[in-house]
Amino acid sequence: LMTEKIKRLYRSTNDIMLAGVCSGLAEYSSLDPTVVRLLFVMAFFFTGPGILLAYLILMIVVPSEQITS
Repeated sequence: LMTEKIKRLYRSTNDIMLAGVCSGLAEYSSLDPTVVRLLFVMAFFFTGPGILLAYLILMIVVPSEQITS
């Protein structure tokens, strides 16, 4: 029996700064959203604009979280 819930990556609809990508990644990996945002900023300084392209791709590809009432 498959009673386990499958872990999926979604963009957050609760904790949004730009598009909810960092919050969604934080929730998926059980980290604080601030840590993930800081990692993205640090990655920008080390990798340059490539991380911005990655963020934009994640914004487009990762679906938004389902709102459950």
